[in-house]
Amino acid sequence: MIFWAKPIYTIFWMLLILSVLMVIAIFQGPSSITLDNALTILSNTWGWSNTLEGVRPWMQNVLIDVRMPRVLVGALAGACLAISGAVMQGMFRNPLASPSVLGVSSGASLGAVLALYLGLAAVSVWALPLFAFIGAGLTLFLVYRIASQRGQTATGTLLLSGVAIGALTTALSSLILALSLNNWEVGRMIIYWTMGGLDGRTWDHVWLLLPFASLGIGMLLFFSRSLDALLLGEVHAASIGVDVLNTRRWLLVITAFMVGATVSVCGSIGFIGLVVPHILRLIMGPHHRYLLPASAIGGAITLVGADLLLRTFTPEKAIPLGVATATLGAPFFLFLLIKKRWSIQI
Repeated sequence: MIFWAKPIYTIFWMLLILSVLMVIAIFQGPSSITLDNALTILSNTWGWSNTLEGVRPWMQNVLIDVRMPRVLVGALAGACLAISGAVMQGMFRNPLASPSVLGVSSGASLGAVLALYLGLAAVSVWALPLFAFIGAGLTLFLVYRIASQRGQTATGTLLLSGVAIGALTTALSSLILALSLNNWEVGRMIIYWTMGGLDGRTWDHVWLLLPFASLGIGMLLFFSRSLDALLLGEVHAASIGVDVLNTRRWLLVITAFMVGATVSVCGSIGFIGLVVPHILRLIMGPHHRYLLPASAIGGAITLVGADLLLRTFTPEKAIPLGVATATLGAPFFLFLLIKKRWSIQI
């Protein structure tokens, strides 16, 4: 293994790339803000100075209230999706497992759509994440129960049940959308959520997603050794003292929380949890103590970078972020599916 590809160095370089990318994403936009003005705004915001000399009022609003929360939400959402995908791939020992492939994202989206249709999202800020979590949790539980028998999980059945349940929840979301077309405002909000994106994200969205992301990532890192044991099989994991059933339950609950919170804030953004962990596993190896933090950082890089590219090269097209990730991720999924077609036992 070459020097830079050692896991700890890879994580260091990824953190450096993420930091640089987030700074570029904050500065990039249709309204030009110079470095001097940006540093003045940040110094004033953080209490290091009391002057805003040379800064126009709109500059502070754009930098602090528009670009920074958008970039932070993108980083948190990408981290949640990618580390959830890494956990699912390790838990089910299949590189095709991810929140989108197993229908978890579409289940969370159905919950969010239902909250919007019933008007509950306007009553409480917690209604949307609560319904998204319930949708993600029920979907993941149903897929897992269908694929599991006598403590064993058949990977082929797992993927097929995930695709089937995902198609069902997507169809139900479309049905709710059709029923809501008489109310244009509700219909517009539902369409917006189903396509996914970071437009209009504020600090409220950051504070909503931050506890789920920080606590979720911390708890998933705690299970890294158990995930390493599960890679060798459920019988082997049980023989070295891993409580397989409870470990899986905890992992399912945590990932459902994280995916549900992400969908409630950003809408449905697919394939981040499939592509990022798979690529990083090829670079860093299967050990989850390195793979999980690297996946979180890699997911943040991917989503912040994708949003930056869309804002830079297609500023007038307004292409939804979820559509862009699905367009790039679906061919990658097909590539993996074709590559593994002889190894999947149905």
